[in-house]
Parts: sequence; C-alpha cells; structure tokens
Amino acid sequence: MILNNEMIIYQSLDFDLIVYAPYRSVQGFINDMEEFCGSVDDQLQGLTNLHESAKMDVDKIMLTDAPLLFPPGQLALAALRSSNGVHKIIDFERYLTRILSRQNTEHTSSELIESLNAIDSWVRKYKFPSEKDLKHINRKLKSCWGLSSHDDSKKREKKSKHKLKKNSNEQTLPSLNE
Repeated sequence: MILNNEMIIYQSLDFDLIVYAPYRSVQGFINDMEEFCGSVDDQLQGLTNLHESAKMDVDKIMLTDAPLLFPPGQLALAALRSSNGVHKIIDFERYLTRILSRQNTEHTSSELIESLNAIDSWVRKYKFPSEKDLKHINRKLKSCWGLSSHDDSKKREKKSKHKLKKNSNEQTLPSLNE
C-alpha cells in the first residue's frame, strides 16, 4: 500500500530523489586496474574493451532499483565484475581483496561480494516493460511534466505580484515623508 503511493507522497512533500550514476566510478576503477595490471599493451586494450562492456552493464543496472539501494562504487564494481566474467582480463577476486586492503574499512570481501551479487540479482530480475506499460508510463510522465510547468508559472505569477506590491509600497512611502 505504501509503495504504491510512495511517489505521490514524495511529490506532496516536495521531496527529490537523487541518484548518482556509477559511470565516473567505472572510469576510476578502470584507471586503478591499469595500475593493478601494469602497463602491458594487451591488457590495456583488454581494459578498454572491459570499460566499454561495463558501461553497457551500467546502463542495464540503471534500469533497476539498484541505484536507489547501493552506492555508485558498488554498482560500478558489479558492472565491472559482470564484464570481466565475459572478457576475463583480471583476477577480480584478487582485485577486490586489494581494494579492501587499501581501505581502512570494517567491511569484508564477503560482504562486498554479497552486495555485488544482490545487484546482479536486480539486473537478472528486471523485465523490460511491455508496449502497453510504456504508453502508460509516458502518459504519467507527460502529466508530471505538465504539473511542473504549471507550478513554475504559478511561482512566476506570485513573484511578479510580489514585485508589483513591493514597487507600489516603495512609491507610496516617499510621498508619506514629504
């Protein structure tokens, strides 16, 4: 019941959800992997392929609820792990262990792997909406956009009325002093 009305409640509270995309994190991990692997030309080309593949995996992740539940770094690692499963560029378990050993964190590698598995689960469970559902979603979006522009015009009207009152008050004040 609450989940069905969640967005309506957020809207009535003027609450905004902010989602940070993991694309920049993917790039940062790729740069770190270059250092991890050394400067071997074959691996550098492999990392470029891994990066492109990971960006496509991030696109899939962004269609799920995972960006609302996990930080961008974990989303990026899940995408890289999935892509590395195809390309087999690095020993990903060893890389994760290295990352965690550099950080002074209370989290273990098993906790991180559990989070990455949960993200993968979200991606596997995702089903692209049907044509009918897409039309319904588009109608809802258009109505939201319409309300937003309507709210903006109301705000502009209030501002202009406020300016008119302010200007009229300023004009009447000097005449009282004279």
